[in-house]
Amino acid sequence: MTMSVGQVAKRAGVKVSTLHFYEQKGLIVSQRNAGNQRRYDRAVLRRLAVIKAAQNVGLSLDAIGKALSELPSHQAPTQAQWRKMAEHWDQTLNDQIARLQQLQSSLSGCIGCGCLSMKSCALYNPNDAVGEATKDDNVLNHPKTNVSDLLKHWGQNE
Repeated sequence: MTMSVGQVAKRAGVKVSTLHFYEQKGLIVSQRNAGNQRRYDRAVLRRLAVIKAAQNVGLSLDAIGKALSELPSHQAPTQAQWRKMAEHWDQTLNDQIARLQQLQSSLSGCIGCGCLSMKSCALYNPNDAVGEATKDDNVLNHPKTNVSDLLKHWGQNE
């Protein structure tokens, strides 16, 4: 049984435009009927549930798309296929939990700190990771350094 875009949007609790966006990104697929209207297999509801759950824990659409690309797109995956996909996210989520726990323990030291120093802030620039990598006074605008990437990995080599 297939469902219209409106039916899927209502059942999944998302906007029709969200379904179109997910389809454009390759996260879900539809078929076209004789009137060129989108039709979705019921299995799309599970994919949408996984997308929403993964987004709720902070996974990017790229990471979600990569994981979903290993599953069949026109039928419901088996339990073993779902389990295999979920295992790929275990390490990512464990790393994210560790970073959040480290952030949580650092926040209490920031209450009333008032350091206002981008060079030494324990949250924004722990152990002056950015300064060590850039050797530049203007670390926020350094042309060769993606500050976000540097900070994603802080604490992993300690």
